[in-house]
Amino acid sequence: MSDSANARQHMIDGQLRPNEVNDQTIIEAISTVSREKFVPKNLNAVAYHDDHIQVAPGRSIMGPMIFAKLIKAANVKESDLILDVGCATGYSSAVLGHLAEAVVALEDDPDLAEAATEVLAEESCDNVAVVNGSLVAGLAAQGPYDLIFINGMIDHLPDTLIDQIAEGGRLICVLNNNGVGKATYVTCDNGNVGKRVLFDATIPAFDSFNLKEKFIF
Repeated sequence: MSDSANARQHMIDGQLRPNEVNDQTIIEAISTVSREKFVPKNLNAVAYHDDHIQVAPGRSIMGPMIFAKLIKAANVKESDLILDVGCATGYSSAVLGHLAEAVVALEDDPDLAEAATEVLAEESCDNVAVVNGSLVAGLAAQGPYDLIFINGMIDHLPDTLIDQIAEGGRLICVLNNNGVGKATYVTCDNGNVGKRVLFDATIPAFDSFNLKEKFIF
């Protein structure tokens, strides 16, 4: 077993399984993706540590444990069309691509979008398409989506993304609640939007979703 494969197995056994991520389809998807390919080369040695990894200024890949718990909560189906919001270098999209029918990987940083396109092609993730565009706006033209997966903590969930959830679909995000991240499961049934808090989850924030302070002069 290679060093990276060994590190990946240690990640699964030491971080995922103890946190009740035991679904074999998820384990297989995560074990298939070479996480080290999606981080800067100088950080390859820490690719499987239980920590978020910065891949660009203000942008990170989620730590494996929280990412896996969110994937588990998302209840991904083989028939799902997924919008992966803020895919960064594409790691989340690669994992989701092993679980779903197709993934639209949305990234607003053009350099990250280019990097994601290259590494996803190298890793033969043929059912993932990277699009450079606004994270808040989403990509309605390709929707609606069975699942929308948001890769950073957000202050609020914009209607633009809620409107792109397919009937019977869902959205997974981490909402900022007075500085505490709350993993939140959003559903759309018969036009009714429901929200349910799942667990505490601290992940890097998406500045583009931050609520701006309003000043009165």
